Amino acid sequence: MIDLLVCYDVKTETEAGRRRLRRVAKICVAHGQRVQNSVFEVGVTDVQLLQLREKLLNAMDVTEDSIRIYRLRQPREKFVEAHGVDKYMDFSEPLIL
Repeated sequence: MIDLLVCYDVKTETEAGRRRLRRVAKICVAHGQRVQNSVFEVGVTDVQLLQLREKLLNAMDVTEDSIRIYRLRQPREKFVEAHGVDKYMDFSEPLIL
């Protein structure tokens, strides 16, 4: 499993831009969890990474938007610091509802 940080900045001055923003966010929600407004932590296989990248590139306008994909080092807890409100939830551990 590859852990990623996906960040995006979509220009939203037009209705088309707002549609792109919704598409990009929807793709990210389907693959990971939002940890900030335009930042997602994602766990994928190599094949899923290729699919995710392709979906994001098809959803964005490369002349107006930007998407960054960072690979996170493991173990996550050792290399990621979160201060303030932290929205991350470890879905690999048992969930207590």
